[in-house]
Amino acid sequence: MKDNEFTHKPLLTKREREVFELLVQDKTTKEIASELFISEKTVRNHISNAMQKLGVKGRSQAVVELLRMGELKL
Repeated sequence: MKDNEFTHKPLLTKREREVFELLVQDKTTKEIASELFISEKTVRNHISNAMQKLGVKGRSQAVVELLRMGELKL
């Protein structure tokens, strides 16, 4: 196999990434839910799932880790 045949699989789902992109814009859970047309509970679930994948305990830690890994841009 050639090196370029390996593709980087994103850690987050598309929706998890959308949620975190809005989080770094200082949006509240309620604002994110409204903007994405989902419930606040669903927003919290996406955040929780991403934090679990990253092995972190808070939203701030998740954002820092995602930025460090290049999974999220400011």
